[in-house]
Amino acid sequence: MPAKLSSIAAALLDWYDVHARALPWRSPPGEARADPYRVWLSEIMLQQTTVAAVRPRFESFVARWPTVDALAAADDAELMAAWAGLGYYARARNLIACARVVAGAGAFPETEAGLRGLPGVGAYTAAAIAAIAFGERAAVVDANVARVVARLFAIAQPLPGAMDAIRAATDTITPAGRPGDFAQAMMDLGSSICTPRKPACLACPLNASCAAHLAGEPEAYPVKPAKTPKPQRYGTIFWLEDVGKVLLVRRPPKGLLGGMRALPTGPWASVPPVLEEAPAVSNWQMLPGTVAHVFTHFHLELALAIGQAHGHSAAGEWWPVADLDSAGLPTVFAKAAAEIRRLSA
Repeated sequence: MPAKLSSIAAALLDWYDVHARALPWRSPPGEARADPYRVWLSEIMLQQTTVAAVRPRFESFVARWPTVDALAAADDAELMAAWAGLGYYARARNLIACARVVAGAGAFPETEAGLRGLPGVGAYTAAAIAAIAFGERAAVVDANVARVVARLFAIAQPLPGAMDAIRAATDTITPAGRPGDFAQAMMDLGSSICTPRKPACLACPLNASCAAHLAGEPEAYPVKPAKTPKPQRYGTIFWLEDVGKVLLVRRPPKGLLGGMRALPTGPWASVPPVLEEAPAVSNWQMLPGTVAHVFTHFHLELALAIGQAHGHSAAGEWWPVADLDSAGLPTVFAKAAAEIRRLSA
């Protein structure tokens, strides 16, 4: 590694030794590597989810399933319910599938290439686990790292097309020694100092090497493409109640929120729905107002309908209304349930 590039790694590791975040899935700087199970679980949870949201959920997961073997033996429905609120539910399905593969093999693969073969483990996650848990030199690029590197090298190509250049540049500064600490140091730097807006450049250990800082325009990087508007979709949530219990259904195993418990809903379409999509014949009444939710690829607006059942005639799972929080409903359905209960109280 050229001298200037090696000095970047050295400066960053010196900074990390003092400023590393204490996180329940990490080992402190310079200490024995973290448990691969905890590294893998945290990386899956952290995909498109904040550290603040993940920390308490991670701790409850490892208390309930402390090893990959314990997780592999978990009931699918229990795991999906425990995942509720973290979003991107395909991750939960891949989580248990991966745990069963690893448990069957006896251990996690110890290389980036081997890890790529696991369910739900892509290029970033494989590199992160390989570096942090097994000490393999790997270029680890999450959103924070991409921002740091784009600024460090003033990479002018817009995202997402710039990612190949960002990964290549990250590889040039990744050291053979302490690659896991280096990866986590880059993440911490992006989280605490090299932030999207108003980066604290004067406190950055890499400011003397940062092309964007030296040019006086750190916020110009990474270059982002113009945003395209998300499409609008509509649906109806149906609250069918009978003697203190509400009807829940299990969503299809594949697709959005697959396998999760949910309130019945008709299709989510580009035009407002009709009551003919209801799960049962009832004296349906529409409540005032709607519930809005934003998914990755579209906005959703949900009308709210309530009805009474007689004798649990509709197919599904009848859940005590007073204990609905324990059902593990995805966020959009939990929001709708709270609004329905508020409006119909």
